[in-house]
Amino acid sequence: MRILVLGHSGYLGTHVVAGLRAVPGAQVLGGGRSAGADHHVDLAAVRPEQLAETLAAVAPDTVVNCAGATGGDAVGLAEVNARGPAVLCAALRDAAPAARLVHLGSAAEYGPGAPDAPVTESAPTSPTAPYGATKLAGTVAVTASGLEAVVLRVGNPVGPGAPAASLPGRITALLREAGPDPEAVLRLGDLSAYRDFVDVRDVARAVVLAATADGPPPPVLNIGGGRAVPVRELVRALAARAGFRGRIEESTGGSVRSARVSWQCSDISAAERALGWRPAHTLQEALAALWESDGTR
Repeated sequence: MRILVLGHSGYLGTHVVAGLRAVPGAQVLGGGRSAGADHHVDLAAVRPEQLAETLAAVAPDTVVNCAGATGGDAVGLAEVNARGPAVLCAALRDAAPAARLVHLGSAAEYGPGAPDAPVTESAPTSPTAPYGATKLAGTVAVTASGLEAVVLRVGNPVGPGAPAASLPGRITALLREAGPDPEAVLRLGDLSAYRDFVDVRDVARAVVLAATADGPPPPVLNIGGGRAVPVRELVRALAARAGFRGRIEESTGGSVRSARVSWQCSDISAAERALGWRPAHTLQEALAALWESDGTR
């Protein structure tokens, strides 16, 4: 089985590549903008016909799209998260129409959740910010492409190598900087929101299962921890693991994002039915692995 992983060198892509390379008989190729990529692919800029030429040369059985932007302005987010999947689907239809596409979406596509009501894949989508909106546009491009494709809507990934741009990675970096100083102060924003955290290694395992499933998976599957966790709980757990002896100061005004999306949790039962997947790692295990890694990529 020949598998092309786009965004292979990113946080999710690195774990996905490692998981796929453990599959017997799998030949895993990396696509992206990094110098180490087997095939240079910039989904934000490549033309469909150019990408089709690359795909024709690779002749993949499966393409996994881990490429995505989580920060930046609306234009940059749209180029990677919305345009990228649309171009990829157009190129696949021309060059490798029989290939399976596994695309990583985001739980942010759903928008605000209702407390104690995990969202299913059929729930209405109402993202409140450009990130969620552009990820939703990418999902629509994939599910309407006519390809054999599945979108894995991922919750908040946490675990080894979490980048500083993510909340867990940023908190880890701050705690390392603070060290054991009892006078240290961590000044953070509003931590009252609830999020669905999932170990990045479990996300990678879901991708492997989706890429190697015997039959076509459903068009959209939630991949999360299946539990709404207060962000404050995650911060305190990381602080305890770090031996932090200082003080955590939380802003009282609250952030715009937390006010708009104060509760998120995904119903992950469909992934269990379709792929036999459930999280294998607890949040504590994910945080332990994060702290034991260097906290950055």
